[in-house]
Amino acid sequence: MTEIAAFLADLDVRAVAQRGPLTILRAQVTRAQWRAAAPAARARGGRLVALWGTDRRAALGHDVVAAAYGLADGLAWLELPLGADAGENPRYPSLAAVYPCAGRMQRAAFDLSGLAAEPGAGEPIDARPWLRHAAWPAGFHPLRDASDGAARCAAPAEDYAFVAVAGDGVHEIAVGPVHAGIIEPGHFRFSVVGEKVLRLEERLGYVHKGIERRFAGMTLADGARLAARVSGDSTVAYGWAYCMAAEALAGVDPPPRAAALRAFALERERVANHLGDLGALGNDAGFAFGLAQFSRLREDWLRRNAECCGHRLLMDWIVPGGVSADPGAAQLDRLLADLAVLERQVREIEAIYDAHAGLQDRFVGAGAVPAELARRLDLTGMAARASGVGTDLRQTLGPPPYPDLGVRVAAVQGGDVAARVALRFAEVYESLRLLQRLLQELPAGPVRLHLAADRGPPGACAAGWIEGWRGEVLVALETGDDGRIRRAHCHDPSWQNWPALEHAVIGNIVPDFPLINKSFNLSYSGQDL
Repeated sequence: MTEIAAFLADLDVRAVAQRGPLTILRAQVTRAQWRAAAPAARARGGRLVALWGTDRRAALGHDVVAAAYGLADGLAWLELPLGADAGENPRYPSLAAVYPCAGRMQRAAFDLSGLAAEPGAGEPIDARPWLRHAAWPAGFHPLRDASDGAARCAAPAEDYAFVAVAGDGVHEIAVGPVHAGIIEPGHFRFSVVGEKVLRLEERLGYVHKGIERRFAGMTLADGARLAARVSGDSTVAYGWAYCMAAEALAGVDPPPRAAALRAFALERERVANHLGDLGALGNDAGFAFGLAQFSRLREDWLRRNAECCGHRLLMDWIVPGGVSADPGAAQLDRLLADLAVLERQVREIEAIYDAHAGLQDRFVGAGAVPAELARRLDLTGMAARASGVGTDLRQTLGPPPYPDLGVRVAAVQGGDVAARVALRFAEVYESLRLLQRLLQELPAGPVRLHLAADRGPPGACAAGWIEGWRGEVLVALETGDDGRIRRAHCHDPSWQNWPALEHAVIGNIVPDFPLINKSFNLSYSGQDL
């Protein structure tokens, strides 16, 4: 019996399999089964991928809270109906005692949908708002069907209850939410003695854009464009996850050439982000040479994207049914020739980084997340692999063409800034190897199947799941009675990893925070929808 089948058998639930390249099973559960699911998944090495709420009162007479669990061989999407008699704020059992990363997801589910998590016996629960800032009036939940987005309200003064730390010599440093440069807004509250950090508390939610609400009523085609704009550095990952879900609803599979070009785009996105971060990490450690060199390499890489694929960030490259364009033979030759050139230059700079005593002094030991802590906090993606744990969906559950590519998962030990730097170098080299193989073995044929309609079957659900450069990206789609999008939940791996940053900085000095923060490079926008 497979892991996911055994997990569902333990819960005694029957699930419906989603059409498509991945094993994604969806099931409705009782409250008792919902409570049992989290420890059952944890016992099997599973992870909580996402948690969200949906207002289905008009269609089915109740709200729903959903949780997606990732297991070794698939995704289990569980839904708990919350009865119509539950009142304005339906409640469901909290998952945070088993999966700490659920805490913020549950806070966001209340802010957006009005669904409140209730703790178990003796379990504390954080009921502070997460996305809800002072401008949101009491009782307003933007993902409720009754919320049309037209409400306007004043923004009164607000006193958010940060956790206080007391003791001799302890004081607080408040950083943000407005930062120097172009970084997105986020508030960081440090409790320190001298320069040593005793505690860090984050508060995000300053860039709420109403994206999940904007999806409602869209066609599947229009939704693809919005999904690609959830987080600008992960446009390919979100585009692919969304289109995987849309194609499952439509009952189609992209042609083999389109699948290969999707993987090509995902690996180019991964390389671009790692190049940018490697330069920024050098700069944050006082090594401007690294920033200059990696910025040059990244700029050349993005210009080639624009020249051969139509957009520097590959925006709207992935569309329902395939990809939007097919590079010509001359463009493919240039893309292939670039790979060896880039690898040689990156290896030269890596040798400089490794030999630079000043850089290594700043990198080694800073912001460490040991493997055991990474497991407890459910760290995911690149950051987890830098702590020697975690998986890579490209290797274990990747859609075509990944099962045929033999992806070699990069994993290092240490969990500090040095490990996250080393992992980025390793992933650049692996992506370049995959790109070479993809370009050399690119299958012939069409690059897009045009869907018969922009609408899916009424009242249907499907999910897409892909390993972006930062970690696992999930998009869960639901259609209404008219076949248009009723609900689209987009989940960024930063939800799992932001809490780990609070632990990673403990015991370090305040001036090292920008370096540690950059070594994770988490998304503000991707978790504020």
